[in-house]
Amino acid sequence: MLKEAFKEKILSPQEVRAILNTDNKEIVELCKRASIMPRKNSKGHTYFSYDEVKNLRKVQAQKKVTNPIVTSVQKQPTAIQNILTSLKEMENNLSDRIAKVIDEKLEGMDEVVVELIRCKTDNETLRQKIVDLNKELYQLKNELNTYKPVAMGFYVKKNGHVWE
Repeated sequence: MLKEAFKEKILSPQEVRAILNTDNKEIVELCKRASIMPRKNSKGHTYFSYDEVKNLRKVQAQKKVTNPIVTSVQKQPTAIQNILTSLKEMENNLSDRIAKVIDEKLEGMDEVVVELIRCKTDNETLRQKIVDLNKELYQLKNELNTYKPVAMGFYVKKNGHVWE
């Protein structure tokens, strides 16, 4: 008779929260796991039967049994921390070694850059000399064209159209 009275008893969400010692979010999750659809009364208020709450409690107990596996993994943070620390040290060592090798390889690059700048300056100076010499060559050719051969290796300079 007492069991039948409990089966007929309806419980509000507040009572279910108190019985399961949880919040609404977890109750919704437990309902999904237990395939329980909360019912509504004629006024639109949600309610649960005693059997439904009993099933929710079983699902909650099963959930707590499966959670210790997760907590046992969480109890080993020192091992994980040691692995992470050693990985971090390896990363730092590798990056230091790579930086050292790169520095050694690039060490002579400063001298090469200085030499390249010096060569570029010399190149520009030589280009300017070529330009100056080309101008002088042009002037000398023009000067040479003003002399005309006369005879027996003699040359006469002409000014304009008149012979001197």
